[in-house]
Amino acid sequence: MAGSHIAIPTILKIGKGTLNDLGKYISASGMKNAVIYFGNGLIDMFGQQVMDSLKKENVTVVEYRELDSTNIEDIIKLAFDIDAKAQVIVGIGGGKVIDVAKYAAYLRKLPFISIPTSASSDGFSSASASLMVNGRRTSVPARMAYGIIADTEIIKSAPERFLYSGIGDMVSKITSLYDWLFESELGYSEMNDFAVMIAKKAVNSFVRTPFETIKDDLFLKELLDSLAMSGVANEIAGGSTPTSGSEHLISHALDKMLEQPQLHGIQVGIATYIMAVVQDHRYVRVNAIFEKTGFWDYVATLDLKREDFAKAIDMAPQIKPHRHTYLHEEKYRELAKKVLYEDEVLKRVFD
Repeated sequence: MAGSHIAIPTILKIGKGTLNDLGKYISASGMKNAVIYFGNGLIDMFGQQVMDSLKKENVTVVEYRELDSTNIEDIIKLAFDIDAKAQVIVGIGGGKVIDVAKYAAYLRKLPFISIPTSASSDGFSSASASLMVNGRRTSVPARMAYGIIADTEIIKSAPERFLYSGIGDMVSKITSLYDWLFESELGYSEMNDFAVMIAKKAVNSFVRTPFETIKDDLFLKELLDSLAMSGVANEIAGGSTPTSGSEHLISHALDKMLEQPQLHGIQVGIATYIMAVVQDHRYVRVNAIFEKTGFWDYVATLDLKREDFAKAIDMAPQIKPHRHTYLHEEKYRELAKKVLYEDEVLKRVFD
């Protein structure tokens, strides 16, 4: 019987000032020629720091640019224009540029180093990319990061809404794992115990972290560690089942419906609370972490519409028809809408 073979990051550096050592990490891995992609406006912020770090270790930059497009045609062209000397692709920024860099690395079979500038989701550690294909946001296979380098000083300086998004995305593992259990008990899917263990450890370690503010170094490190572990859980499972359940379907439905959706993890977080109540599983814990971190306070300022969430709940099963989460059954969709309109916690968020 074949064993499982999984890719995990070779470099994992999460802490203060790690960006200054980028050159050291690349050269220690025996790579000398790097392609560096920055998110919009980030060369001004971090360009010099990155260049100095690479120069110090004699790493040559063969290409260096800011990227904005996530159009798959643009990325295919970009990938095949990369100089043959390139040995590694580095993506620095938010989800967009990291998705582009990991997909270009996948096409060119090059190692990819992920340097997130915010902790807004587990995208920086996952082996899939969200790109525009024929005008629609689509998830495509990509490269598992060879390295993840997260500088907590940089993460700390990002607007707080990105941290709230990361908190929402992380806490969602509580409901997604319960969806997977539900699905497997009904015979629609087979659980991978090791992937479950990793995803569970990630979320439990995070929700038990003591903190004064969400910008505490320990809290940020735990959030980033746990988001990185989520990416590994997906890699083990061979898909996103451990970390993406009915709460993600609601968010994907909102993305399709709304002209201006909220950040991914914000939508996912709200949907996680709704689904935790539906599943009657750990919703007290979910609410407590959202209260204590200020997630609910932030969400209350967004002027969200209940009707949008109600429509998204109804649309959820069509997002992934091959899955069988709680929302794939009508009685649970009805219960989710009842929670949406009647739950006391949500009254504060939506009214």
